[in-house]
Amino acid sequence: MKKIAKKKKYTKKYKICVVGAGHVGLVAAACFAELGHKVYCVDKDKKRITSLKKKSIPFYEPDLESLVKKGIKSKGLVFSSSLPEAITKSQVIFIAVGTPPQADGSADLTAIENVAQVIAKNLNSYKLIVGKSTVPVWTGRKIKEIIHRYKKNGNDFDVASNPEFLREGKAIYDFFYPDRIVIGVESERAENILKDIYGSVKATIIVTDINTSELIKHAANSFLATKISFINAVSRVCDLAGADVEKISLAMGLDRRIGKEFLQAGIGYGGFCFPKDVEAFAYISKKLGYDFGLLKEVKTINEQQRSNFVAKVKEHLWILKGKKIAILGLSFKPDTDDMRFAPSVDIIKTFISEGARLYLCDPQSLNEAKKIFKPSEKIKFTKDPYEAVKGCDCLCLLTEWGEFKELDLKRVKKLMQYPLIADGRNMFNKQRISKLGFEYIGIGK
Repeated sequence: MKKIAKKKKYTKKYKICVVGAGHVGLVAAACFAELGHKVYCVDKDKKRITSLKKKSIPFYEPDLESLVKKGIKSKGLVFSSSLPEAITKSQVIFIAVGTPPQADGSADLTAIENVAQVIAKNLNSYKLIVGKSTVPVWTGRKIKEIIHRYKKNGNDFDVASNPEFLREGKAIYDFFYPDRIVIGVESERAENILKDIYGSVKATIIVTDINTSELIKHAANSFLATKISFINAVSRVCDLAGADVEKISLAMGLDRRIGKEFLQAGIGYGGFCFPKDVEAFAYISKKLGYDFGLLKEVKTINEQQRSNFVAKVKEHLWILKGKKIAILGLSFKPDTDDMRFAPSVDIIKTFISEGARLYLCDPQSLNEAKKIFKPSEKIKFTKDPYEAVKGCDCLCLLTEWGEFKELDLKRVKKLMQYPLIADGRNMFNKQRISKLGFEYIGIGK
């Protein structure tokens, strides 16, 4: 990661309440404090708040721990479990609570409504209430209705939208060096406040109405997911034709109209954002009267990549029952411990159902993995990749961690019972691996 340049403190300072100390809220709170604002970060999880006060970070995100410690030391960042108190002390309230997916693809907005009600009952002066969570269009309108319904005085307020575009693993960098900042507002006052808050961040600020702002995040993530599923569909064609998807990706990516980002074939996208946002955007569109069939196919292709990967391994090993398989990489991407909707979870479950014995290895995600898969005779955990591959019949690479790219493959081959590498992220060169004496399974090559 590039070193973050010291930010020039902007002259206009605000007292900010960030509701939610998760992947979005905690990063935003720490970064707002770094910009010089006074930040109250609130979460209903009292254990989480207690840990944060002790400078213990609840998840892995590069550079976040040092930023939180700095904010606490300067007293610019305060953690609390009292939302009413934080509201009364603040001028601007960012709502960054969870909006988990429901069975029909819609987002559960219960937490948003609950926060809006608390804001309404503690509106002691003008407040700007900003939606930071990824929410369906018209959520801002509903927040406004709830506050009007429950507020007990004549104090004025504005509602705005400011979607986040933070990549897990690079969230701090993305906050300070964003491609753009999107704000959806209804008043000049709200626009000016948000521009002030981000005043020392050099980025294009796109000002829209709230509805447009709320749709931008879903549209952006759904397009990126579509790009990933497209190249994964191409990889299936490459498997059948005996072609190389990586060369196709390279040629496509050099076309400036297309671009090289998100054109890496693999076992599919994961994480909390892409799966949830694709489902939500399809649901939103259908509710509005448009059947967004393309997004359904994006989801289908993504799921098929996982089952296709297992099928390739099974084709080489024939019977999976009793075979020892090393799984290197559990998080949905490198530089995070997040396993929400990670492709590894479905792949591991399939291997387990086939009776395989698994050694699971990841630099950061083992604690998360143990919440999903209980250690047993058939499931072992280790941070040491060489321990994982010892005596195994297949090595599966599911997350492109840097340390896995640097493995001593000659040592790996000596440790393995059968030299088969199933590279779910196309991390290695097929010709090089083959020359070392491995059988190699890639994606679309």
